Amino acid sequence: MARKYFGTDGIRGRANTTPMTAELALRLGAAVGRYFRREASGVHRVVIGKDTRLSGYMFENALTAGLTSTGMNVLLLGPVPTPAVGLLTPSMRADLGIMISASHNPAADNGIKFFGPDGFKLSDDVESEIEKLVEEGVDLVDANEIGRAQRIDDGLFRYVERVKSSFPAGMRLNGIKVVVDCANGAAYRAAPEVLWELGAEVVPVGVSPDGLNINRDCGSTKPQLAAETVVAHGADIGICLDGDADRIILIDETGAVADGDQIMGLFASRWAEEDRLAGKTLVSTVMSNLGLERYLGDQGIDLHRTGVGDRYVVEAMRANGFNLGGEQSGHIVMTDYATTGDGLMAGLQFLAEMARSGQRASELVRVFEPVPQLLKNVRYTAGQVPLEMAQVKAAIAEAEAALEGQGRLLIRKSGTEPLIRVMAECEDAGLMERCVDSVVAEVDAATT
Repeated sequence: MARKYFGTDGIRGRANTTPMTAELALRLGAAVGRYFRREASGVHRVVIGKDTRLSGYMFENALTAGLTSTGMNVLLLGPVPTPAVGLLTPSMRADLGIMISASHNPAADNGIKFFGPDGFKLSDDVESEIEKLVEEGVDLVDANEIGRAQRIDDGLFRYVERVKSSFPAGMRLNGIKVVVDCANGAAYRAAPEVLWELGAEVVPVGVSPDGLNINRDCGSTKPQLAAETVVAHGADIGICLDGDADRIILIDETGAVADGDQIMGLFASRWAEEDRLAGKTLVSTVMSNLGLERYLGDQGIDLHRTGVGDRYVVEAMRANGFNLGGEQSGHIVMTDYATTGDGLMAGLQFLAEMARSGQRASELVRVFEPVPQLLKNVRYTAGQVPLEMAQVKAAIAEAEAALEGQGRLLIRKSGTEPLIRVMAECEDAGLMERCVDSVVAEVDAATT
């Protein structure tokens, strides 16, 4: 069944515009409260975190109203990274965790992500059931059973300590200068603090959120500022997080940028050498570069591909007992330590490898030569179905035929923004570009 509100990572859109309105958040809070409230008597809890967007206050209050109306007690963490909610939901014995964030999207957008009592994101089936409750409405509790809401002042501290516990005991980052770009987002306090406590010399970037500047010309989707800062300060490495700090992009000491594929390739290789890569398999999505697959194959490591979305990566990991996965965009999931992608934790794992090996970031961060890959996005208007139009289908079929035996073409709708993503890989860069441009042109014509 097609879902009305949920995409690949919760519900997301422009704040104060359908579906991201306070009214829907109120109904959604009541629906998830009713769905997750245990039948047995006792305390019913939900933890709520948020990033630094101005609209976070509005959605926090609306969700709290809906949740308490169904008898849920709400524990408000304030601004914390998304992985903090995944970690603290089971730790605080909560029935549900909620993160208010639109991740890497601009400040005008916002979103709502859900975690079950085990700290993992919800399945498509559960989200569909919640949507049904939103549409039908739910019974509210008696006035004497309305839930309470309270602030949890040490939520960030609990997360910081958990992240530090993933770093090798006794190891220090003395002598390593780190530029950390927090995207004016949820990790603006946690990331510099963790790195400093572990001994690094920290150069912070993007740590002055004002509610409107999250992800603006900074962070994992725009690493140019951090790259320039690395070079200007003679830093050893740059760590770029996104607005909710669940993804990472690395920058070596020369200012070169490395994506999630390179990070996963390094981790998978090292973990396999140490015999701690479960099933000798890395889980990633269809977007990961063919060069990563070839690199892993040469070492006897399997690459298990899933649909796009870190939630689907985690589902595959849990179903098969794998412990390392992620996305090219920078979600790195290490289920030995966390329930979802954690950019800061992944950064610490890379720094640990630098400290252990004595190698520079540039020597560690490029573990394989990527196959040329080109991705272009075409924005469309709600209600349009460009991928179902005959001329677009014909262009896709023609491009696939041209690439057959030489590369691959991937066309998909974004689950977080109104975009059609057109991606191709091919050793022949000219052919690749022609194929992508031909499809983009037809999609663009179909949406104008």
